[in-house]
Amino acid sequence: MKKLPFINKGYSANMRFADEHSYSPNITFFFFLLTIGISFALLFIRLFQLTIVKGSYYSRLANTNRTHEIVIEPVRGMIFDRKGIIIAQNAKPNLTSLDERLISSRTYADPAEALAPVVGYRQIADQTDLKTDTCLNKLASGDTIGKKGFEKLYDCDLRGVYGKKLVEVDAHGNYLKTISVLPPSDGKSFKLALDWELQKKTYELIKNKKAAVVALKPQNGELFVMASSPTFNPQDFEDREREKIVELLKNPDKPLFNRAAEGLYPPGSIFKLAVAVGALEEKKITERTIIEDNGSIKAGSLSFGNWYFLQYGKTDGPVDVVKAIRRSNDIFFYRIGELLGPNHIKKWAEIMGFGRKTGFGLDEAEGTIPSPFWKKEVLGESWFTGDTYNYSIGQGYALVTPLQIAQSTQALANNGTMCTPQLLRDAPGRCKKLPLSSKTLLFIQEGMKEACAPGGTGWPLFNFTVSHTRLESARSESEPIATDSNRLKLISTPIVVACKTGTAESNSASETPHAWFTAYAPAKNPEIVVTVLVEESGQGSDIAGPIVHDILTAYFERDE
Repeated sequence: MKKLPFINKGYSANMRFADEHSYSPNITFFFFLLTIGISFALLFIRLFQLTIVKGSYYSRLANTNRTHEIVIEPVRGMIFDRKGIIIAQNAKPNLTSLDERLISSRTYADPAEALAPVVGYRQIADQTDLKTDTCLNKLASGDTIGKKGFEKLYDCDLRGVYGKKLVEVDAHGNYLKTISVLPPSDGKSFKLALDWELQKKTYELIKNKKAAVVALKPQNGELFVMASSPTFNPQDFEDREREKIVELLKNPDKPLFNRAAEGLYPPGSIFKLAVAVGALEEKKITERTIIEDNGSIKAGSLSFGNWYFLQYGKTDGPVDVVKAIRRSNDIFFYRIGELLGPNHIKKWAEIMGFGRKTGFGLDEAEGTIPSPFWKKEVLGESWFTGDTYNYSIGQGYALVTPLQIAQSTQALANNGTMCTPQLLRDAPGRCKKLPLSSKTLLFIQEGMKEACAPGGTGWPLFNFTVSHTRLESARSESEPIATDSNRLKLISTPIVVACKTGTAESNSASETPHAWFTAYAPAKNPEIVVTVLVEESGQGSDIAGPIVHDILTAYFERDE
C-alpha cells in the first residue's frame, strides 16, 4: 500500500448524505394556474383587439376579398345637328365586365373631319386638367376631357355623373353575382345650330384647299356652317391613334387650327363696307357724293391705283357710294378714307365687329384694327397718308377673322342688328342694334345687291337661279287624277343675292392673294349669310365666289 497517494482521513461518525430537495405541491399548482391565466388573458386581449378595436377594418378586408367595386362611366351627352341628326354619341358600357372601370367609347358622324372645327376632340386628362377641373362632377385619373371645340366648351354638362356597381367574386376573382348597382347619370345632350348636310357639302368644296367658311342665320346668328381646311379626324383622338396624332401636331399646314375663328387675314375690299358706313354716318359723304375715277392717285412719291385700271387699263368714271360698292372702286375709297381719317375708320370698323372677339364660345382670335397711336406704340413709326389709303381698302395692318366678316355681313343683312354667332339652336339670341341709320343701310344693301348683278364684281352669282322638282298631275276632262298620270316638273327660281368680293395681299413667296367672298340671300328677307376665305389662291370673285355659289345652291335646292 506504500504506492498509494497520501489521503487525509476525513470520515467521521457525524457525516451523512441527505436525499434530493423536494418542492411543495401547492407551489407547483399555483404556477400552473398562473400560466393558464396569462395565456387566456393574452387570447382575450387579442380577441378584443380583432373583434372590437379593429373589427370593422377586418370586416372590410373580408368583404373586399369577396366583393369588387366597378366605376361606371356615364354615357356622354349626345350632340345633334339642327334637324336632329346625331353627329356625336357614346355607346352604353358593358355592365357585366369585371374591369376596374367601365368606359364607353365616343363615335362621330362620317366624315368626322367635317365636324372637327365645331365639335373639337377629347383626350385623356393630364395632371393639369385634374388640378384645374371646375366641374361639379370632378375628373378622375384616366378620364377623358374635351380639349377643343364644343367638346371642351360644354364638357361639364356632357360628361354626366359616375355610377358604381358592386359584384361578388370567388377566391379566384371570378364573377358570382351583382350585389348592387348605383346607375350613372348620363350627360346632357345638345342640339347645335349646325346644318350637318350643308356642313358636309361645304367640307367637300374646300377640303383640298387652305380655306374657311362660315354660314349664319341672319335673324339670330345661328351657325349653319363653320368649316376649316385642312382639318383633322376627332375619331383619331378618341381611338388614341398615337401615330396619326403626332403627324397632325407636326403638320406645317396646322390642321388643328380653326381658320374660320382663329385665322387672321387682311380683309381686302370687304372692309370697304365698314369704311362706307363710317363715311355716311359721319356725314363725310352723302348718297349724292361723286368722285371721279382717274385710274390712280398719288400720296407723296407713291402711286395708288384702282384694280380695274391696274388689270385692264380702264376706269369707272364718276362713282357714287352704290357704284363704288358694286365696282369695288379703290379710288372712291381712297378718297373717302382720307376724308374719314384713320381714327374714325377704326371707330366704325369696331362698331361693325372687327378688332374684337365675337364671344361665340370657341377659341377665336381678336384681330387688329390699327390707328396712328397703334402704329407708334407697336412699330415705333409715324402714320402716313399712304397708310390711310391702304387701310381704306382693307390692306396694310388690318387683320380680321372669317367669323368677324360673317358677323359684320349678318348685321347688314339684318338691317343693322348684329347678333353673336350661336352654336346652339333655339338659344336666346344675343343681338344689339348698331347705330346705323336706315338711309345708310339702304345704300350699303343696294350696293351689295348690285355687286352680285351684271356689271358688279361678284360674277359667279349673276342671275343666280335654283332648281326644284315638283310633282304635278296630268289632268283631262275625261280622265280623273291618277298616279300613272303624275309627272315631275323642273321649276327654276331666280334668287337675288347681295354680296361683296375681296382680294387681299398675302405674305406668300408667290405673292398670290387671299380670296374673299361674303354674301346673303335672298337680298330681301334673307335666310342665310355665307362668307368664304381661300388662302393664297387668287381673286375673290374667281376663287371664293364659286364656292359661295355652290353653298347657296345646296341650301336653296335641298329637300326640307
